[in-house]
Amino acid sequence: MAANQGSSSRNTQSTPELRVIPLGGLGEVGKNMMAIECGDDIVVVDAGVMFPQQDMLGVDLVLPDITYLKENRDKVRAILITHGHEDHTGALPYVLRDLNVPVYAPPLAYSLIEVKLREHRTLRGHDLHEVDAGDVIQLGNISAEFVQMCHSIPDACAIALRTPAGLVLHTGDFKIDHTPIGGKKVDLQRLGELGKEGVMLLLSDSTYAEVPGYTPSEQVVSTALDQAIGEAKGRVILATFASLIARVQQVVDAAVKHGRKVAPVGRSMVDNVSMAIAQGYIKAPPGTVVDYKTLRNLPPERQVIVTTGSQGEPTSVLVRIANHDHHEIAIRPGDTVIVSASPIPGNERVVSRTIDNLHRQGANVLHGRTALVHVHGHASQEELKTVLNLVKPQYFVPIHGEYRMLVAHAELAKAVGISPENVFILEDGDILGVSTNWAEVVDHIDAGHIYVDGLRQWDMKSVVLRDRRALSREGFVVVVVPFDRSSGKVIGKLEVVTSGFVDASETAELVESSAALVHKSLDNDEGKPMEWSYIQSKVREVLGSYLHKQTGRRPMIISVAVEV
Repeated sequence: MAANQGSSSRNTQSTPELRVIPLGGLGEVGKNMMAIECGDDIVVVDAGVMFPQQDMLGVDLVLPDITYLKENRDKVRAILITHGHEDHTGALPYVLRDLNVPVYAPPLAYSLIEVKLREHRTLRGHDLHEVDAGDVIQLGNISAEFVQMCHSIPDACAIALRTPAGLVLHTGDFKIDHTPIGGKKVDLQRLGELGKEGVMLLLSDSTYAEVPGYTPSEQVVSTALDQAIGEAKGRVILATFASLIARVQQVVDAAVKHGRKVAPVGRSMVDNVSMAIAQGYIKAPPGTVVDYKTLRNLPPERQVIVTTGSQGEPTSVLVRIANHDHHEIAIRPGDTVIVSASPIPGNERVVSRTIDNLHRQGANVLHGRTALVHVHGHASQEELKTVLNLVKPQYFVPIHGEYRMLVAHAELAKAVGISPENVFILEDGDILGVSTNWAEVVDHIDAGHIYVDGLRQWDMKSVVLRDRRALSREGFVVVVVPFDRSSGKVIGKLEVVTSGFVDASETAELVESSAALVHKSLDNDEGKPMEWSYIQSKVREVLGSYLHKQTGRRPMIISVAVEV
């Protein structure tokens, strides 16, 4: 819940003119989604995914819960996208199945979304629009202006929302880079003009609010990549996000300088690089970017492979290479592997394991702790203070980050002169009501995780994840019960099977004693038929207590009926 309940000047009996509803990205890194509601109109900013954490066993992606938007679908006017990263766009193929609303996105984000929707076969029938910085769109009683920002991907934008209640500015992800790749800097002049116009509420990126000073320029990475590729004796394999097009351009530039060819590997990387070349976001001499079949016929010292796997994703190309599981690519002596991304919080262990496995195979591995092969795309403290001073908002809400990051950003806002009672630390599901002279948290809705597992989705109330965790910790025991449906009696010998529960040397004795105990507990001297539901319950009760007493563990117990 919110850490600040608001200013003393508010009137709690009044209906707020504006409602700010974070559906993802507050108190966590990823699945960024924010709804702004004014009267009968709702505008949504971003629709991102979060990559699963280690305890989310078998989960492919994590989505925001859009139940509130579905319940108010008649009010939703559009989804506005700040930039093309997955944590801001990746949920669109799922969200658009339930919300048939227009989507407005800057040029590169538009093209990346188009690729993503085509992969999901959901592009047809959806209303996707390309917008440029400076464009203004009218959405009911809310107008949206896209403002040029700078991030680790081209065409990042802030969004200024003019509402009857006042001006709301959402920065999106940004940093202030004076020498960006692609040349587009933050439009500080426009941010200052909006500040003079009067910003009622600022929502600003907090991902690196704990980091003092300034974020280094992307040009630092260009120098480091040029050196690493120039000094590599053999093949170079670089892993980064598939949407990090600017990084691919830096790799291409270094490859051209040192006489190498570049091949994207992995479906998402191949699709995105092909699109970026076609749209002019990646510029390379003809024949520089080739397919892998062409690249592998060249000498190792002329090869650069660009692929996914910088976050240790189990099915990504780099992880499969590290696990000796890729059908075409294996580490060779002399290979240099560059991991050009910072681990998302929660992914550190799997990324470290991937790097260890690459080292075991003899690769020379460069990553963020050993070389400047990556700088983050988010503003550090001095840049955040610059924006706060330019915009001078009446109210401030830090967004995009784990709770400690939001707290750090809130403290920066207070340090530059924003009244502490006008600074609100929200979490997903908190509803901030804002009117001309007051603001407070007025409500809370469910806004938890939606898990994507293959073709299925389930929410946090589902027992699936809980059961998987139990299986991973305690193992399971299956009890096969011969059951006469007509008489309702257990007949014949019970069979007990275990997996992941006890060592093989203990299994035989424990299985035999467990079967005898269950059979005895189900012995029906009165001759009355028993319902299968009663048998299941009895097996779990008796066996669960016995196994815990014998082993100190509580495995999952599954009863299987075999009709005889």
